[in-house]
Amino acid sequence: MERLDDRSRMSGDVHVRFCESLRGRFPWATRLVIGCESEMDGQRIMAVLPKRFAKYGLTVHPDKTKMIRFKWQHKHVQHSGNGTFDFLGFTHYWARSRNNNWVIKRQTMRKRQAKAMRNLYVYCRNEKHKPVKEQYKLLCAKLHGLYNYYGIVCNYRMLLMLYEHTKKCWRRWLGRRTRDGYIPWEKFDKFLVYWELPRPRITKCV
Repeated sequence: MERLDDRSRMSGDVHVRFCESLRGRFPWATRLVIGCESEMDGQRIMAVLPKRFAKYGLTVHPDKTKMIRFKWQHKHVQHSGNGTFDFLGFTHYWARSRNNNWVIKRQTMRKRQAKAMRNLYVYCRNEKHKPVKEQYKLLCAKLHGLYNYYGIVCNYRMLLMLYEHTKKCWRRWLGRRTRDGYIPWEKFDKFLVYWELPRPRITKCV
């Protein structure tokens, strides 16, 4: 959405939920996702929404506003395409639940996942000569931050990928500090018994 009044510009996006029954005012909302059970309902909303926003001095962006028809996708979707969309760092897709019901599932966007893995790799490489205690503390903080944001239902596999990637990177660059330049996995597993990295966890159920 774009506000007609240029005086109320903002530096970033604010994500809100609309509830007309509460008579709330959200003049700076820039992102809105509406889910409909039937395509007919979606078409009716697309026709009425611009008129409703116009009453409050808002317009719907013509290029960024579209209706997406959800299609069945493999449960391990790795990119946004037909029937999927990216929002707030997650790829939303249509799939079966464990109860065999059709639901909207979410997983970390491919670009966000790659960026997080790259940042972890760069940290382990650049800070390999710092004390192990300091590296461990910051790696735990980074993983906890990723788990807290991306730890939603149906996204555990992506978190586990980050966890395993962190172990590999840490082992590789700690090995550069040794005479052999390499740490066997057997020895590194014993090292992780004391310096245990936080395992993935689901922090949100919605």
